[in-house]
Amino acid sequence: MDCVFCKIIDGSIPSKKVYEDDKMVAFYDLEPQAPVHVLMIPKEHIACADELNEENSAYVAHIFSKVPEIAKKLGLKNGYRIVNNCGPDGCQSVFHLHFHLLGGKALSGQMS
Repeated sequence: MDCVFCKIIDGSIPSKKVYEDDKMVAFYDLEPQAPVHVLMIPKEHIACADELNEENSAYVAHIFSKVPEIAKKLGLKNGYRIVNNCGPDGCQSVFHLHFHLLGGKALSGQMS
């Protein structure tokens, strides 16, 4: 599989990790859109939100259960934003399900 995130998971591409366990990895985005910009990905390859189902949705639940811990570790005391892009029209650039955790400043109210 030629998935950059799968290669980060298996260690063949280096990343600056902020959290890892048996189900997920969180690492700094290479092109940050905020002072703190971390990507959170499941260790199972799921292309996008359209591929979520009863069998693999536990990965998403696990990721979201770890968000408060990761946000605290990153010093996000005054709030943050979590974003998921799905498909070409949603501006998804890597087709491995991922969530952007953005913060470290007051973010714009614009979502487009």
